[in-house]
Amino acid sequence: MTPKSAASNDIPTLSLGQIVASHGRQVVVEIESGVRLPCRLHGRKLSVVCGDQVEWAYAPADPSQGLVYGVRPRRTLLSRLVANGMTEPVVANLSCLVAVVAPRPTPDWFIVDRYLAGAAWSGLDAVLACNKSDLVAAAPRSTDRDELTHELAMYERLGYRIVHTCAHTENGTDGLVGMLAHATSVLVGQSGTGKSSLLNALVPEAHAVTQEISRATEEGKHTTTTSVLHRLKGGGALIDSPGVRDYAPPLPLLREVASGFREIDTTARGCKFQDCLHLSEPGCAVQVALAQGLIHPRRYDSFRRLLTLTREFAARAANRPNSRR
Repeated sequence: MTPKSAASNDIPTLSLGQIVASHGRQVVVEIESGVRLPCRLHGRKLSVVCGDQVEWAYAPADPSQGLVYGVRPRRTLLSRLVANGMTEPVVANLSCLVAVVAPRPTPDWFIVDRYLAGAAWSGLDAVLACNKSDLVAAAPRSTDRDELTHELAMYERLGYRIVHTCAHTENGTDGLVGMLAHATSVLVGQSGTGKSSLLNALVPEAHAVTQEISRATEEGKHTTTTSVLHRLKGGGALIDSPGVRDYAPPLPLLREVASGFREIDTTARGCKFQDCLHLSEPGCAVQVALAQGLIHPRRYDSFRRLLTLTREFAARAANRPNSRR
């Protein structure tokens, strides 16, 4: 890639690279040759996240270090909802979100729906990985097995790609690697679903790479909180980001909540009114489809919960002191 010439004489000729780890002002940039270079951000206003495409140059006083001068426009941005109701960016330029479930702990399907809705709102593809697949047959109750099978089949009918994996035996991991080829992905899921074990099965050198990056940035104490981009053997990349392991996506505008639910979004095109919220409005095609059994009641319940939550957060935002004029 041809380096970019800077407009100012104070800035050296810039090249393009990608942020593969970020913590505060210390980052690691993967340059064109594939080398990972420890860098610092130049300028107080500059802010980056893992996955960002950036413009960088070697530090004048130390060619073993670099300086990041600018960030290229992001294709996508995955943000998360934090405790105060605000949002913060976590990972940039993703193309796929992998929602991980397992027979144990018992999946919270409403949380799964929220992950998948968050992917849709962020313009990402989504894959559902059922990890610990060796435990399916060992589920203590047949009702647990039946529910897991039923829910996964329902998501598959909606067009989501499903893969069954076992991180410890590596069964199914090749299939997941194939799904993620040529994509930049991130794993999300409830605690205990085996996301870290799955990451290690997909990227055996992940821990060593993270430790190396930690030493390079002299931020060893932050090893567990730094997002790191790993290259997959089948092509593509997987970002390990503790910030999205138990992920709550930012909520959209009220009228956009339905776009996170494929079947509701498609059915809503038949609603009488464009601003229909699919609750009790006249001429609501979603209500008709629900009554006919064409929309799963639990999925519709997920939609209603997110709609209520969105309304509550919008009211809180309107009542914040800095939002008043």
